Amino acid sequence: MSQKNVRAPLLPVAPVEYNAQFMNQVLSVLRLYFNQLDNAGPMTASTQRVNGTIVAGLSFIQPDPAVPNTFTVSLPTQADLGNLRVGDIYYDTTAGNVLKVKT
Repeated sequence: MSQKNVRAPLLPVAPVEYNAQFMNQVLSVLRLYFNQLDNAGPMTASTQRVNGTIVAGLSFIQPDPAVPNTFTVSLPTQADLGNLRVGDIYYDTTAGNVLKVKT
C-alpha cells in the first residue's frame, strides 16, 4: 500500500557525457522514491469500544496522555464528520450512538 502524500521526485539534469556520479545520484533518488511507495506508512483506523471492551473494528490504539502506560481506543463522532473521509466509521451520538459510515 502506498502513501498518499508521496510525490514523484525531480530528477537531476543529465550531463552531456556519461558520468558515474550522476548515475549514482539518479539511482539514489529513484531508490528513495520506490522505498516511499513501498512503505505503507501510518494507518488511520478506529476500533469500536463499548464500556472499555473492544467489540469490533480494527486495532487502533493511542497512548492516553492523562494516564501513563495506558491506551485509548475509540471512534470519532458526528462532531468529527468534517474531518472524516468517505468510508470512515463514526458514532452518531445524536441518534443513540448508532454506528455509521460517512458517505
